[in-house]
Parts: sequence; C-alpha cells; structure tokens
Amino acid sequence: MKKENRPIGVFDSGVGGLTVLDALRKALPVENFIYLGDTARLPYGTKSPETVARYGLQVAARLRSEGIKLLVVACNTASALALPALRAAWPDLPVMGVIEPGAAAAVAASRSGRIAVMATEGTVRSKAYGDAIRKLRPDADVQGLACNLLVGVAEEGWSEGPEAEIIVARYLGKLAPDSFDTLVLGCTHFPLLKQTIRKFLPPSIEIVDSAVTTAKVVASFLAANGLQNAGEASGSTRLLVTDAPDRFRALAARFLPADADFAAVETIDLSQGAGLRPRREAEEVGRILSDLMADDDSGARSVRDGNAAIG
Repeated sequence: MKKENRPIGVFDSGVGGLTVLDALRKALPVENFIYLGDTARLPYGTKSPETVARYGLQVAARLRSEGIKLLVVACNTASALALPALRAAWPDLPVMGVIEPGAAAAVAASRSGRIAVMATEGTVRSKAYGDAIRKLRPDADVQGLACNLLVGVAEEGWSEGPEAEIIVARYLGKLAPDSFDTLVLGCTHFPLLKQTIRKFLPPSIEIVDSAVTTAKVVASFLAANGLQNAGEASGSTRLLVTDAPDRFRALAARFLPADADFAAVETIDLSQGAGLRPRREAEEVGRILSDLMADDDSGARSVRDGNAAIG
C-alpha cells in the first residue's frame, strides 16, 4: 500500500468516538479509516490514570499493527491521560487527541475567557482542558462539570425528550449562569445532546464541539505533511470492537448518518497479536503517571458535587 493511502486509526472506549469518526469522514471523504472501540473495558472515564494509559497503549499497538499513518484518540479521557505515553512509545507515529483542538476552539470562541467544560469525571480530574486552554490564554478561567450520566443517556438514544432534559438541567444548574460564555462538550458522547443542552443556555453562550475542530486539525496536518490519500474514490471504514459487536452496531446507528455503509463489525482480542512488550508498556505507563504528578502542583483535585475548577 502506498504511504499516503495508509489508513487513519481512530479509537475510543466505546461508541462515543464515532462522533469524531463522522466528522473525520465528512472532512476527509477519500481517506481510509480503522475505528477501534474498546467495548470490553468501557467506560474509561471512571478508571484510574494508570489503567487508562495501559489500555491506550494496548489499543494503539493493535491499530499500529494495521499500518496506520496517523492515530486519532477520539476519547477525551484517553486524550487527557494517555497521550504522552502514546507519543513516547511511538515517536514516528503522529498522535492527535481531541482536547487540544477543543481547547483552541474554545479560546477562539470565548470573549471573556470564562470557559466551562462538560466532561466525564476522569477528564475533569485530569485538568487537561484547563492546561490546554491556559497555554493559549493564560488568564482564562476554566471550570469543569462532571456529567457521567449523560454518557448512558446518549447511548440509550435519549438525546432529546424529558429524560435528557431533566438530567441536563440538573447538571447545568450547578454552574452560575454568568460564570462562563463558552461551553465545551468535553466528551465525545455529548454532541448527540447538543440540542437539549442548548435549550438550557442563553443564546449568547457558545457551544464548542471538539469533533469538528479535530477533523479540521487532522486535515491540515495531512496536507502539510504530504500524507493525503492520493485516491479519488470514497475511502473505506473498518469498525473493530473488543466485545459486544451487536450492541455496538445498534448504537452506531445513533452516532452515524443513516446512509453510512460499513462492513461487518469485527471483534478482536487485544491480548493476541501485535503490541508492546510488557516491560516497555509498564515503563510508558510509569512515565505518564510521573508526568501527571509533576504537573499537578496543587495536589489532588477536589470535585464538589461533580463541579470543579480545572487547574
């Protein structure tokens, strides 16, 4: 296979990353994609940093064995906790997460620098959005809102209606209305709830969906580095899961357009095939944990009622 025609690898703990895959396919229609949903071990959002880093290395090793030219971590929790380990493990493989593009879009959208992030508890605790936003705007005031229940709401297909509205209203009620002018959807499930979330926000508040921004960043990177697919026909998409392919297939219909045409969902075993040697994997997990501890000068992050300042 020619270098520029190699597939792009995309992974998430489950189906949420399909919102990112959808945006990528729309922005890059001739590219080939391999999506891996680690459905046997979801959700990542409630796991420890060490566990998320270990899972990310295993999933990325499997995708790398497919000859991918670029890896997109379509999971906010894995982007927050596993990106340094992934980049250290394979310096020759471009790795992109969803947090940095989302942070850039939030900074561009915010007039006041007051930004709120709806995410899972793991992402909120990681302070990754606060760090990424303040690299671009040091005076930004960033607060996080842990919304774990919304993941299940999205997967159940209740993105609109009374069930979703009650839960969304309860979560957003924890934020002072005048404390932010931009809201980041910091979980890949949450774009499905965008219309419901909008109902409970003033029109002046901007909503940032990092999936679209990530797709733009990937497209720019491929063009700048001569890695665009040289073909003219529509690209292919393979869907891999580690468990429950029937459930994944049913849920995928809620995340992808009705005209999406995919081959059968493949079930894989991450304990088989290519991967890091156990010793090297342990070293990379240890490295990311050391980095996290060194960066967190303030110690453990408190999350009161699911709501915390990030960083």
